[in-house]
Amino acid sequence: MAKCKRNRNKTKRNFTVKTPTANQNYKDTVFRMLFSDRKNLLSLYNAVNQSDYNNPDDLEIVTLENAIYMGMKNDLAFIMDTNLYLYEHQSTYNPNMPLRDLFYICSEYQKLVDKKSLYSSTLQKIPAPNFIEFYNGSTAAPDCTELRLSSAFEHLSGEPKLELIVTVLNVNVGHNAELMQHCNTLNEYAQYVAKVRHYAADMSLDQAVERAVDECVREGILAEFLTRNRNEVISMSIFEYDKELEEKKLRKAEYEAGFSEGEKHGHAAGFSEGEKHGHEAGFSEGEKYGIELNSIETARRMLQLQEFSLEKIAAITGMPFDEVKKLHANEARSDS
Repeated sequence: MAKCKRNRNKTKRNFTVKTPTANQNYKDTVFRMLFSDRKNLLSLYNAVNQSDYNNPDDLEIVTLENAIYMGMKNDLAFIMDTNLYLYEHQSTYNPNMPLRDLFYICSEYQKLVDKKSLYSSTLQKIPAPNFIEFYNGSTAAPDCTELRLSSAFEHLSGEPKLELIVTVLNVNVGHNAELMQHCNTLNEYAQYVAKVRHYAADMSLDQAVERAVDECVREGILAEFLTRNRNEVISMSIFEYDKELEEKKLRKAEYEAGFSEGEKHGHAAGFSEGEKHGHEAGFSEGEKYGIELNSIETARRMLQLQEFSLEKIAAITGMPFDEVKKLHANEARSDS
């Protein structure tokens, strides 16, 4: 792994970060709890950045404790060598992460320049942002993809004037072997999640989580962490996994509704009418309907060009990778 030289003449920052009181009504995640430990977080940082820092105190934690999404706290934000890193964990595919991260980074910058004048002739320096999503959902995904804020822009002409790029790393067992090799905590976390999913297929969620925890402790997988935080981990895991299943059911229903309506209206009156109907009829059910129509049609056109990989099509359109594969197979059968 390449080593990152540390700047030992680092200028002292005068950023003021106010940490609001945490709201106990919202849930932590196992990932957040595990990597809130500075030693574990530094190990993860080194693995992602191919660096070899060894002092956890070099990390300046700036996580906003009152940043909430879908009833769960945002994960981790920290400054390292004048760069600001936002680490997020997701167990379901979310194409809106760049927009979420935009809101979050704006809040971070507001805190960092608190009480400083933005009307002065002096340029206010801010740390350069980096956005990483650690994905461990059950839907197939490549080792590394990118989500771009500009993908959400309507009628974009030319280069986007505002961009935010989220690097999505698949941290399921069997993916990103080099990353896992250099961060044993992340590797063991992936093993724990895999065990929960495996046992949940054949038994109640409560039993599956307890069995996974006990088995990991016996096998030395996150043993100290799980032993010390057993009750909290079980509670959080049940909440997380149940939430993941509900989101998957919701998104499956949304996609199927959008796909069937897209087929009907797209073939009957052309794509423009299908898109119009999607925005008019689907918006009342949440942001999903027109977006799904647009994504499907865009994916179809990209498949017809035969210039893009299925992974690239999934990243650009925001469609789940396995749905892109299914659409590719359907298109191939239609052409034969």
